[in-house]
This record gives sequence, structure tokens and C-alpha cells, in this order.
Amino acid sequence: MSDTHPQRAYRAACPGCGAPVSFRSAQSTHAVCGYCHSTVVRRGEVLSRIGKMAELFDDHSPLQLGATGRIAATRGATAVTQGFVVVGRLQYQSAQGVWTEWAVLQDDGQSATLSEDNGSYVYARPRELGRALPDAAHFRLGATTAIDGRSYTVTSVAEVQLRAAEGELAHLPELGRPFALVELRSQGDPGGKGSQGAVLSLDYSPTLLGQPPVASLGHEVQLDALAMTGLKPQAEREEKGRQFNCPACGAPVTVELGSTKRLTCASCHSLIDLTQGVGAELLQARQREPVEPLIALGSTGRVQGRPWQVVGFQHRMGSEPDDPHEHFGWNEYLLYNAKMGFQFLVDAEDGWSLVKPTTGVPVLGFGGKSATYLGTQYALQYAYNAETTYVAGEFYWPVERGQKSFNRDFAAGQSLLSQEQTPREITWSSGSRLHAKVVADAFGLQDQLASMARHDAAPTSLAKGPSQMVIVVTIFLIIVLLAWLDSTDDCDPSLQNCAAASGTRSSGGSWGGYSSGGSHK
Repeated sequence: MSDTHPQRAYRAACPGCGAPVSFRSAQSTHAVCGYCHSTVVRRGEVLSRIGKMAELFDDHSPLQLGATGRIAATRGATAVTQGFVVVGRLQYQSAQGVWTEWAVLQDDGQSATLSEDNGSYVYARPRELGRALPDAAHFRLGATTAIDGRSYTVTSVAEVQLRAAEGELAHLPELGRPFALVELRSQGDPGGKGSQGAVLSLDYSPTLLGQPPVASLGHEVQLDALAMTGLKPQAEREEKGRQFNCPACGAPVTVELGSTKRLTCASCHSLIDLTQGVGAELLQARQREPVEPLIALGSTGRVQGRPWQVVGFQHRMGSEPDDPHEHFGWNEYLLYNAKMGFQFLVDAEDGWSLVKPTTGVPVLGFGGKSATYLGTQYALQYAYNAETTYVAGEFYWPVERGQKSFNRDFAAGQSLLSQEQTPREITWSSGSRLHAKVVADAFGLQDQLASMARHDAAPTSLAKGPSQMVIVVTIFLIIVLLAWLDSTDDCDPSLQNCAAASGTRSSGGSWGGYSSGGSHK
């Protein structure tokens, strides 16, 4: 913390056990005793015990109380950086999963939050809104509204509840009491400040600070860019790594990533839910015979100049809205980089692509035939229903078989934009096409290039000279022949990439088929 911090710390004995409880911010009204887990409320300099907090689910986050960092800020017209310290932690749960929000105290004495969001983080500050907002029930998923002069799209309307908390907190919903949480996202400004878009969260939980909703406005950040210190050591996370016996077959199962919410047993392929803790209460569901990924789980490849590890794999099926009997399939690999978070490598009939969830929300054109994002207009390519049919590895959201969404895929040259909508949430992702050779080179699979080839364009380096052209034409004819042979077989789209009977193919920029609901994931 800075020596110029304007607030003095207040420390008193916990009414429950007598252990010291500290308040570093004048805005903090609650704290959770680190010894007896009593929930303590501060009224002036008097502490009162109002209950006991549930045990936290250990999500193995690299963040912990006391970690510090710096965030971009403005002082008048000057851009500066401001220090902050992590002082509290809130764990929320909805029907779709569990996520964490970390309470931080800035050097200027103001409170903020650092929250999980689709495999990334969002840094958000409290926001005083210029107008009264309606009840949560009035917000319609996908609708646009103007708030404080900025246009937002409603991307999530969910019922959530506080599961557990620790540390010092400016805002503490009642434990276990459901309340509404609405999330709105804005379009990014090309080249401008906050160019990736903003996230406006509306918390409708009753609070001591006034009538709901409590609003916060945030933007995407990466832990590496925050210059954080005091993070949990990697060795400690590995030492405490969760290892248990599969509840279905008894084989040993190890959790490798701290953000994992679901994973599969390598022995029996059962899907295991980790959000309820490790023990007999683990939810598990058996899956049918596994799909064999072309890129092995655990493989590390250098993609776009950075190392990415394959930590998850899922097979998905799609169908045209007007012809639900015709199906096609594609595969998605979840890639992880410790500093960059997660992104998806998609293997579809029309080629490979690399995509990542967006913070901002593109603007749909009339009838959904186009979408504009960061100054680029994308044309609609496909619209289809999607369903997850098989998963393997680890996932940062509670993925499961049978999850369904309605997808739209847009393209502008080699750039891709995709929308996925469930009854509770809309999620966007953006990325670009990749040639199969790029993927093969990245993961050392040059000897499998023929089996990885798709109906995509050849890279520029292969399009030079007559001999290369002959090679390209030959490869194209082989692919066409293989595609024709596949069409004569009984292709099971739940296990393979199968084109529809018409020969067309919906798809391939979809980011993962599921969004967890709630303010942050």
C-alpha cells in the first residue's frame, strides 16, 4: 500500500472468538473472521457477530488475501497507475456453477472487485448511475438499453446466492438467500480507451448501503499486466492439488488447474463436478464411448507466438433450425496459458480456427444478418442449434453433455465472430481462421497433416510456383474424395465431424457452447 493512503485501519476483537479482525477501508461494513468464520458487522467502532460463514470451496486461484497490484486510472486528465491490495473474497453460486469475486482496496481508499469472467478477469469499480433502474425482471436477454449515455446489451439475467466469504467486505449479501444479478456489456471502441468493451453488473441483493441495485462497471484485465505480487506460489498450489478417487470407478483422478470446475476420469470417462467439493457428494455422469481427439490432452503447442496447453476437449453436434434431422459435428480444444487465460482451438468441417470470448458485445444488424465489432462488420455465415455430446479433460465452467445453445457464426475475411445464446445468457467470441499446417506445426503433428486437412484455403507459402500448385490441387482432390467416401458411410455426428447431407456445413467459430450465468464465471 502507498504511504499516502488516506484511511486509517481499525482493528478490534472478534465477538465470536476474540481473534483480531481488521478493517482497512472506511467503506467496509462487514468482515469474516479468519479463525472462527464469524460474520462480523461494523457499526462505527463496535463489532457485532451476526452469524457464521460457510467454508470456502478451494478453487486453487492464484489470488489470495494480501496480494497487491497496480491498475490504470485517471487523475484529472492525466493517465496514472494506482496500487491496490486484495482484502476480501466472495464466492457465488447459481444453477450453472460457482465463481469468485475478490474485494480489493485501492490506494485512494475506494473499493473495487477483481472477478472471474469467462476464463479471464474483470476489474470493476462501484458505479453511481444517473437514473433509476427497473427491477431485474424488466431486463430482457439480448435487449439493448442506454445507461449514462452508453449503449449496453443485456447478456445475463440470473438468480444467484452467496456461498461463502472471507476477509474484509464493503458489500455482503445474506448467505444462501437467492437474489437477481443482471449483466450488461457494451461494444468496444476501436483503438480507444477500454476498446474491448465494458461490463456493467447490477446486484439486486438487499444491502445495508441502500436499495438495490448496486452497480459496478469493469473491463477485462490480465493478472500479468497488473504487476501483482504476493500471489499464491505455484509450488503451494501443486502441493495442495486435489487428488481423489473417481466416484464411478475408483481410479485416481488429479486436478491440474486451479480454475477447473468439471473434469473427466481418464479411466471410465465419467464427467465429475468439482464445485461441490471433493468427496462422496461429487456429481458424476457416465459418458458413452469416447471420441479420440487428434491433439492429445496435455500437449503444448506454440500458437501465435505463445505456448498453449490443451487442457480440455469437447465434441459438439449442430443442426439447422429448419431441418433438425440433419446433423453435423465438430471438435473444440480448450487451450490454457498461465498469463493469457483460455481460448479455443476449433476443428470444424470448414477448417480450423482460434477464438476467445470477448468482453465487449458486438452490435447486431437488422435481422441478425450482420454484426459489427471494433469497427469491423461481419456477415452472417450460419445459424444453428448446438449441443455438447462428449467432453474430456478439465474446464473452467461446469460443462456437461446435453448442454444446448443457439449459435450464429459471422465472418469478415479470415476474421470470425460467433454468438452463443442459452435461456440465461448470451456469449460472444472472436478470432481467426488457421490453416491445418499451422496447427500441425504448432503441436508437432506434421506426420498427421493429411488427417488434419479441412476444406480451408492453402497458406500463401504453398501457393507459389507450378509444383506447389500441383500439390495443392492433388491435396484438394484427395480431400474431396475422402469427403465423398465419408458421405456414403454411416457417419455418426456425435463422434465425428460429419457434413450435412446437403454437403453444406454450419459452423466453426463457436467458443465452447456454454456460459455459466451470473455476473462472472
